[in-house]
Amino acid sequence: MFLLGTLVNGLLIVVGTLLGKWLNRIPESMKQTVMYAIGLSVMVLGLQMGLKSENFLIVIISLVVGAVSGELLKLEEKLNDLGGWLERRVGSNGNGSISEGFVTATLIFVIGAMAIIGALDSGIRGDHDVLYTKSLIDGFTALILTTTLGIGVIFSAIPVVLYEGLIALFATQIDRFVPKELMDQFIVEMTATGGVMIFAIGLNLTGMIKIKVANLLPGIVVTGIIVSVIYGYHHLF
Repeated sequence: MFLLGTLVNGLLIVVGTLLGKWLNRIPESMKQTVMYAIGLSVMVLGLQMGLKSENFLIVIISLVVGAVSGELLKLEEKLNDLGGWLERRVGSNGNGSISEGFVTATLIFVIGAMAIIGALDSGIRGDHDVLYTKSLIDGFTALILTTTLGIGVIFSAIPVVLYEGLIALFATQIDRFVPKELMDQFIVEMTATGGVMIFAIGLNLTGMIKIKVANLLPGIVVTGIIVSVIYGYHHLF
């Protein structure tokens, strides 16, 4: 079952959120310190991923073009609107806005190599180990985020399942028309581009600055286009 890893990932996010809601009586000062710790950890993770690029110019161009596209499409605004709609449907949230919890958690759980690599492994080889590992990390992260950002974190399971599920479904056929070398190159540069975005999320979590990370998301698509063009050029000439 190629969706097994994806479903486990979504389930553990829900479980982590519910446990975090149950533990919401943690002192405010402790929550703040924990959030700083998460933010710093996310920044280090993003930095490690960003340094894996084999051609950082691809990362820079992808982020710049992605940022312009994201601003034109107003992706951050639309994500916040979706979070606001959820907030109106569900009701008030004692630990902050449901929109903030939903958007922050969605970006953390969706951006990154593990989501794509894990979903590809599930679809191509039926191997769910990467997504199982990601599920444990996401579940624990959801628990901690919920103690500070509230129940909105639980709704991030929906885009995570849809995102990983579509990739896994696509991956069941990908080896028929995408060469392995091209896929490997894309994963390397996508990891680096996503790492910069994750670093930005860490900055947001520490409260140091507010970056519209969702508006950078088209950069992942741009990375795929650039890598494909370079691959095609090298094989033509």
